Amino acid sequence: MPSATLHDGSAIEIEIHGDGPTVLLPVNPTPAEEGPQAEEMRKWGADPSLGHSLLTGLRDTFRVVAFDYEGHVQAHPKAETLTPDNVARDLLAVADAAGADRFAYYGYSWLAVIGMQLAIRTDRLTALVMGGFPPVGGPYAEMLGVTAATYRMAVEPQSPPPAQPAEVGDWENAPMSLSEDQTRQYVILYEALRGFDDRAAQDRITCPRLCFAGSADQIQYGPKWDDILVDIAGPILARRTELEGLGWDVRVLDGLDHMQAMQANQVSPVVHPWLVSKLLPARAS
Repeated sequence: MPSATLHDGSAIEIEIHGDGPTVLLPVNPTPAEEGPQAEEMRKWGADPSLGHSLLTGLRDTFRVVAFDYEGHVQAHPKAETLTPDNVARDLLAVADAAGADRFAYYGYSWLAVIGMQLAIRTDRLTALVMGGFPPVGGPYAEMLGVTAATYRMAVEPQSPPPAQPAEVGDWENAPMSLSEDQTRQYVILYEALRGFDDRAAQDRITCPRLCFAGSADQIQYGPKWDDILVDIAGPILARRTELEGLGWDVRVLDGLDHMQAMQANQVSPVVHPWLVSKLLPARAS
């Protein structure tokens, strides 16, 4: 299995499936095994096989380079070095290891954030898809607040766990399971983006680009996270005309929240035909 060497010297495994234009897909390509962990993820609205499902939806048309970047930074935290420059270097290293001089990129949530950082640092992108994060008016300050609060909870002594496990959806009382280094790396990322002007950056994105989000994508955090509201849908809905004028194709998934809009059965019908239209225009017509 090929691998890429990242900015800190660690290696990340990559899988390559299919033929055609290359698409970088930062997901875990391995189907989840059944068991208590997979079942618990499903209870909380996550799909333990999400990456594999996304890969399956693209590999018949494209050369998909799949790599579990989120899983990698969790297993090998980059507590002082997860900066926009370094994550862009990492993504380019993956493309180089896959032998892809030109490539498209898809990312959701914070993986969309780093996709935009990649796009303003290279001319190698053939297409950019940002899901679950607005390209203009992004909630960078709010995400810094959330990640700083999460880091604080990882560092400070925790209260005794409740006698009963947290109920599904009760994020406020869910136990903290991330380490100090795992949480600090995201603080480093959003600290570096504190003054980022995403509107001014638009001129530096030259490839075709798509953004999408659920219309109900607003994440209200509780007191442990300083009652921060992270509004993903709002900027896309309010600035849709502006985004389209800046060259973005915009899709809004009616009634879906952040977790729902990331599922493969919602993503694939949006992303696959759009990539076909941009990377294989003859086939699209």
